[in-house]
Amino acid sequence: MDLGKHYVNGQWVTPLGEREFPVMNPATNEQIDTVILGSEADVDRAVASAKAAFRTYSQTSKAERLALLRALLVQTNARMDDLAAAISIEMGAPISMARSEQAATGLWHLEAFIELLEKQEERKTLPNGDILLREPVGVCGLITPWNWPVNQVAAKVIPALAAGCTVVLKPSEHTPIAAAIYGEMIDAAGFPAGVFNLVQGDGATVGAAMSRHPDIDMMSFTGSTRAGKLISKDAADTVKRVALELGGKSPNIVFADCDLERQVANSVALCMFNSGQSCDAPTRMLVERSCYDKAVKIAKAAGDAVAVGDPSKEGDHIGPQFDKIQYDRVQELIQKGIEEGATVLVGGLGKPEGFEQGWYTKPTIFADVRNDMAIAQQEIFGPVLCIIPFEGEAEAIEIANDTPYGLHAYVQTGDRNRAERVARQIRAGGVQINGGPFKFGSPFGGYKQSGNGREGGIQGLEEYQEVKILHVPV
Repeated sequence: MDLGKHYVNGQWVTPLGEREFPVMNPATNEQIDTVILGSEADVDRAVASAKAAFRTYSQTSKAERLALLRALLVQTNARMDDLAAAISIEMGAPISMARSEQAATGLWHLEAFIELLEKQEERKTLPNGDILLREPVGVCGLITPWNWPVNQVAAKVIPALAAGCTVVLKPSEHTPIAAAIYGEMIDAAGFPAGVFNLVQGDGATVGAAMSRHPDIDMMSFTGSTRAGKLISKDAADTVKRVALELGGKSPNIVFADCDLERQVANSVALCMFNSGQSCDAPTRMLVERSCYDKAVKIAKAAGDAVAVGDPSKEGDHIGPQFDKIQYDRVQELIQKGIEEGATVLVGGLGKPEGFEQGWYTKPTIFADVRNDMAIAQQEIFGPVLCIIPFEGEAEAIEIANDTPYGLHAYVQTGDRNRAERVARQIRAGGVQINGGPFKFGSPFGGYKQSGNGREGGIQGLEEYQEVKILHVPV
């Protein structure tokens, strides 16, 4: 694959920018490729292509768009192994997980949005006799992160194209390979030239140029809260729509009446999943005081059992942190937790034995954490779990909500009424109860500084649509 090309107006073209950026393997710290980063001129060219294509693509019928999405489904199935291999080598996801979860999300999102588009009424008569139309919002700028590269590309590109929008995608410059494969899939599926455009680049240049661009009607961004604020400010002058999926510090409330062995062990595994590099990871385990000591013992055993391994090998293990910057950040916060007086139950500072070459982190669990500690307030984005005791339901809810974030939450209890009562009081966009899995076709997004808007579900499709009312004679 030639990462020196961008995809614009249906062609792989030479970038106008010339700055090279190394693509690294986090498991070995070796360079695997070089991507050419775009410039503002690359953004202008891609936006002009998308704007021209919007004139005709926005007028396509639902049947035409569904046919293209079904063609993309064929391509997605055909390229699953390629996507998994790319994700594993460029961001360090173990190949088994990269195949069964990371790459598979592209397929699951696509299937869900096809079903949603089939059922959606794009024209309906209101009770007062007026006609409501759902129309594409326009040219969409999409910025995606490195930690779930295919998931986030699919969660944005698919509903935008389903709605009749045209797009300019800027993936993370650290994970350009999976995005380029996605561009190949779009091309092979037969989408018209200019409907999908891919510009490789960094946030400071390409991302900012997209956010400020007067011909981009909507920005959708997934990443840090800090970057999301900058995008909102850049987009304000053109009053474009902005959808943000940002950071999280998800509480996981464990009551004494739950299946403690199962739920605590599963919660530890979920926190460590993807090397802790998921925005909705249950990183704060709030445990009822009456079962605290028992839960800590279970958590220690589960933490000790988390295996670290080479991402190129099959198996149920976690891989490295994504890069040196991320590794250093995780180490700094582990050190901060030690200095603040939290108890290191599992792991701690440094790399696991035998994994000195890449950016591997020891799976780490802190016990006796206070919610005002840095490790309980800041998003660590590594395999680090904080266990915090609470006395009763009211205190659990208070601690859960004592965070600037509100992306996701978890509740473990044998009392279904209490589960829903507590869930309703948590300020978060989603709550998983007793291990209930996330289902594609449902919306995902957060409250507070975790962002606005939703991805997935009918709400995720409607993010890319405008509402027009036709006032007709009675």
